[in-house]
Amino acid sequence: MPTQSSPTATYFVTTLTFERRRLFQVETKAKMFLETLQHYRAEGRYKLHAFVVMPDHVHFLITPQEITIERAVGLIKGGFSHRAGSKFPVWQKSFNERRMRDAEEFIARKEYIHQNPVRGHLVARAEDYPFSSAFRTRTAVAEATE
Repeated sequence: MPTQSSPTATYFVTTLTFERRRLFQVETKAKMFLETLQHYRAEGRYKLHAFVVMPDHVHFLITPQEITIERAVGLIKGGFSHRAGSKFPVWQKSFNERRMRDAEEFIARKEYIHQNPVRGHLVARAEDYPFSSAFRTRTAVAEATE
């Protein structure tokens, strides 16, 4: 997480699907969203610290790199909508963001993101949910110990 003197900020972002449709319960759509999220990360548009794709919403922790939080979220939402090719609205028009004030808040929000599928009764353990950075963390640890 950037320090308080850093010119960049880290944000906890939540955005909902249009009318809270359960778009991401379809595995191909959830994977497509993750590909979009990783695409802009790989381009250097933001640092991605944590994420979860729930059936009708997503949460992520990002630090935009030389762009605004609005631009970063616009890239993610617009990029996914373009890839999905839907003739219908995909997203609610707005999103919620909260700037992280300190490391304690960052850690709390990251834990919130990882526990979201558990609270939603989708899995028993956060690391078992495939559309979350908790799953990827588990996978990376397993690969490193092999």
